[in-house]
Amino acid sequence: MRIVILGAGQVGTSVAQSLVSESNDITVVDSNRDRLENLQIRLDLRTVAGSAVLPSVLEEAGLADADILIAVTQSDQTNLVACKLAHSVFNVPTRIARLRSREFLDNPALLADENFAVSYALCPEQVITDYLVKLVEFPEALQVLSFASGRVALVAVKTYAGGLMVGKPIREMSEHLGGTVEARIAAIFRRDHAVPPIGDTIIEDGDEVFVLAADEHIRRVMVEMRRMTAPVSRIIIAGGGNIGLRVAQQLEDKCSVKLIEHDPVRAQMIATSLGKSLVLLGDATDENLLQQEAIDETDLFLALTNDDEDNIMAASLAKNMGCKRVVALINRRAYADLVQGGPIDIAISPAQVSIGDLLTHVRHGFVVKVHSLRRGAAEAIELVVHGDPKTSRVVGRRVGDLPVIPGATLAVIVRDFDKIEDIGYQGMLMHKRKGHVVIAHKEEIIQAADHVIVFCLNKKVVQKVEQLFQVEVGFL
Repeated sequence: MRIVILGAGQVGTSVAQSLVSESNDITVVDSNRDRLENLQIRLDLRTVAGSAVLPSVLEEAGLADADILIAVTQSDQTNLVACKLAHSVFNVPTRIARLRSREFLDNPALLADENFAVSYALCPEQVITDYLVKLVEFPEALQVLSFASGRVALVAVKTYAGGLMVGKPIREMSEHLGGTVEARIAAIFRRDHAVPPIGDTIIEDGDEVFVLAADEHIRRVMVEMRRMTAPVSRIIIAGGGNIGLRVAQQLEDKCSVKLIEHDPVRAQMIATSLGKSLVLLGDATDENLLQQEAIDETDLFLALTNDDEDNIMAASLAKNMGCKRVVALINRRAYADLVQGGPIDIAISPAQVSIGDLLTHVRHGFVVKVHSLRRGAAEAIELVVHGDPKTSRVVGRRVGDLPVIPGATLAVIVRDFDKIEDIGYQGMLMHKRKGHVVIAHKEEIIQAADHVIVFCLNKKVVQKVEQLFQVEVGFL
């Protein structure tokens, strides 16, 4: 596909890296020539220097022949105008815009073709907020991700001595869980190297284990891997930017939240936007401030400023002063890889967290969900099975008979996903998707309309997985 990306910042660069590896024809537009030169040195793509809202620059970038426009500059206005030009002047079929303001997101009519013509609006700040809130719900996890509209959860945990499954082979997990709960270990990483998740594989202390199960069973499954910790009740957030504010708003009714902001004007604005949270004016790297706010009695410290170094310093200091668990937003991947597992429990790359939603809308239509894992090195994808035995390589076939793709594991099937069941809730009639979750054992037969979840240890195998599930007329 021919794709034009507007903006060579953190998000734009991460998108370019992911899409170039999938053999797409990529052009990146940015007004910063240094950024573009750095991209061209590292990646096989074309760059154009100039303003993303000038038709002449967009024409030079080849927008007239593009299949997709991805507008991810720092400016909502620039992204919106670019999408409008792409639709009305260049007739680009798919237009994706990064939007940070809630006002545009809360008024979808503004994004319709007759207005700004945005096919899909991406809000990285909200994606990261939801991601962080999930980590609060599951404090033992490194990652918590959802598939099939929440019916399936993928959780990454670091195993510890004392976990029921630690020191035992994977095949014993079903015995531990009993007949009512099923789960699938999709991947194991040991000292940053992938270990085949087969029945004889022994789970060791310190392994990073990715496990899939029905959402209602995931906490039971996690007990098998590690010691459970007490629920999070006291949180300190460093940084009152868009993400810090959103996280505080979503958590303040569930936890005791304190937010530290160094800018007096911003702190005042945040204080008026929050109900129960306590807003503190100060520096999150101030040892005296953290001590005064009882950091040693805090369950979770979230370093969410816009500065990587400040986040690393604040989170490390909080951990050394006794905070139970610390999380830091770190844009530079090299920094994140360096600090995670040391004093910082979880280092999150904002661009990598949010890129999955964007990739979902770039991939083939039967790909309905993409999650980027291990800072972009791996992926978990949800695909819808289409066709019949005559047009599909998978319909009507046993999982064990499918072509083997090294590095790819078909882990879970969600069946009857499109069926709706009525449920009663507090005197009201509500509807929810039925979605029967099936662990993909070798004897399981794949059916049309199944949602399958595949774990890819390496992004290089994603294209092979997609090709396997493509419908081809005249296959047989």
